[in-house]
Amino acid sequence: MNRITQLFNIQYPIIQGGMIWNSGYKLASAVSNSGGLGLIGAGSMYPNVLREHIQKCKKATDKPFGVNIPMLYPNIEEIMQIVVEEGVKIVFTSAGNPKTWTSFLKEKGITVVHVVSSSVFALKAQEAGVDAIVAEGFEAGGHNGRDETTTLTLIPMVKEKITIPIIAAGGIATGRGMLAAMVLGADGVQVGSRFAASIESSSHNNFKETIVALKEGDTQLTLKELAPVRLVKNKFYNDVQDLYAKSPSKEDLIQLLGRGRAKKGMFEGDLEEGELEIGQIAGIIHEILPVEQIIQQMIADFRKACQEKATFEF
Repeated sequence: MNRITQLFNIQYPIIQGGMIWNSGYKLASAVSNSGGLGLIGAGSMYPNVLREHIQKCKKATDKPFGVNIPMLYPNIEEIMQIVVEEGVKIVFTSAGNPKTWTSFLKEKGITVVHVVSSSVFALKAQEAGVDAIVAEGFEAGGHNGRDETTTLTLIPMVKEKITIPIIAAGGIATGRGMLAAMVLGADGVQVGSRFAASIESSSHNNFKETIVALKEGDTQLTLKELAPVRLVKNKFYNDVQDLYAKSPSKEDLIQLLGRGRAKKGMFEGDLEEGELEIGQIAGIIHEILPVEQIIQQMIADFRKACQEKATFEF
C-alpha cells in the first residue's frame, strides 16, 4: 500500500476525475469496483440529482467513492449538507478557497482533497488542513490554472513545498504516465480524459467518438478572462477566436458563452455549438472501453514499464 491507497482504502492509486457531464454514478461505481476511487461530479448536478446519484452509487458499489464539488457552486451549502446526510466519506473540492469548507467536512469525519494548479495553492491547501491535494497540470481538460504550468514541472515543485500526499493530474491516461508522475513525486494519479471515453461515462456518445478521433493539437486553452478552459477546436471554439480578433470585452465573451454550452456539447452531443472539454492526452486515446479494462491496462502497462526502467544502465 502507498499513501493514497491507504488514505482511501483502495487497491490502486488511480482516482477518476470528477468531470462535469461525464461523472455520474455509473462511472464512479465502475471505477471503485475496479480498484480505483470513483468520483461523482457534482458540478453538473442540481442538488436533488446529486442526492440521487449518491444513493445509486451506494447501491452499485460497496467500495469507497467520493464526490467532487466545485466551491463556486451556487447551491454550495445545500450540496455540502447532502454530502453529510448521505454519509459520503470522501470529498474533493476545487475552484475556491479550501479554508471555506475543509474544517466543516473534517469535523464530520470526511476525508478532504483539494485540487490546485500551483505549489503556492498546494501549500495553502495543506495549511487549511486537507488530507491530500490534486496537482493538476496545464495539459488537463476542462477548467485549468492560469499559470500554464505543465504536470512535468508542477509535481516536483509541489513536492518541494508540502508533506501531505500528492495526486498528479493532467496528461495521464496510461500506466507509463502514471509511473512518470510517481517518479516525479506523486503518490497517485487522477485520470479524466481516459475515463471520459469509457462505456460507463455519462457523456453523449458523439462526444466519446470525438475524443478518440482527436489528434495532437486539436485542443486549446482559451477564455482566460472568464475561467481558463481547454476545449476541442470546433465551431464554438472558432467563434471564440473570431471574437478575440475584435478585442472583445469580458461582457462580450460572457454573452457568446451563454448558458449550458458544456451540457449542450458533452451531454447532449452537439459537436458544433457545444463546449467540448477534454485534455491534450486525448491524442493517444483511440478506443471507447469499459472502465475495468482501462484500469487493468493501466496497471499492466505500469508494471511492465517498472520492469523495463529497472534495467536502465549508464
